[in-house]
Amino acid sequence: MDQNLLERLKAYTVVVADTGDINSIEKFRPQDATTNPSLITAAAQMPEYADIVSGALAWGQKEAGRGKGPDDVVGLAFERLAVDFGLRILKIIPGRVSTEVDARLSFDTQATIEKGRSIVRLYEEAGVSRKRVLIKIASTWEGIRAAEVLEKEGIHCNLTLLFGLHQAIACAEAGVTLISPFVGRILDWYLKDTGRTSYAPAEDPGVVSVTKIYNYYKKHGYKTEVMGASFRNIDEIKELAGCDLLTISPKLLSELASARGDLPRRLDPDAARALQIAKIPMDEAAFRAMHAADRMASDKLSEGIDGFAKALASLEVLLRERLEQGAAS
Repeated sequence: MDQNLLERLKAYTVVVADTGDINSIEKFRPQDATTNPSLITAAAQMPEYADIVSGALAWGQKEAGRGKGPDDVVGLAFERLAVDFGLRILKIIPGRVSTEVDARLSFDTQATIEKGRSIVRLYEEAGVSRKRVLIKIASTWEGIRAAEVLEKEGIHCNLTLLFGLHQAIACAEAGVTLISPFVGRILDWYLKDTGRTSYAPAEDPGVVSVTKIYNYYKKHGYKTEVMGASFRNIDEIKELAGCDLLTISPKLLSELASARGDLPRRLDPDAARALQIAKIPMDEAAFRAMHAADRMASDKLSEGIDGFAKALASLEVLLRERLEQGAAS
């Protein structure tokens, strides 16, 4: 049977749609889906999702109660909005959806714990089991500690903005359900830092990083799943065939669905277990030392948190404008 590359990939990797666009999820029918503040902000501006935005604002107004200002309403509404997109997505996919904690809380363990609980509560009030939800948290030391607490409460977490092995090890030691090591953003950093214009697919620094993390996990028997994320081209995806999960944008899903040819498995747990890989002890001191020594991971984590925070600020502006329009009409 002449299968396209997307179908071949699904033979040994769980394919996840990296989008807030429900139409794209309906088209590609992935197992899971993941969103982030940038994707939700983009989707919230699409006319076809105006009803979700209106519904979230109405809920925010009701929840805030009388005498509360626009800031209170908007603060409630944007959390509700992310959950409402997640609920729509869960009607289409058989698996899990990832919903992100406010990136501005990335260095506040207790606030992240409370926000994770709040998001899960909204899903459960809508009749969705917490087993179908992953709380996305940035892979700071503080975020990882928050995830450790949430996991013990049966709230599963997806640790995102992950760029270095030290972050991956700390997540696994904390018992996190899933990590999202970024591929394309690592490539971006190295292209800029070295002045190179390209890397061969197998030498792509993002591919090398995820391969190293995957092999480390399988060698040492960690249960945490590895979900490669942030791809720039389908060659990166092909080099990571066999990874536990890959979260892929609609554009690259479409390219994979249109392409044909062989797709050999590149990552394999049995092959990883046969490798000689030393275990690295990880505590806060080791984490911070390794993070400080890794310019790429330090730069990209800070940049990623800033980017998501700006997307949230844009979403707040959008919600405030819609709120004012509703009040004026």
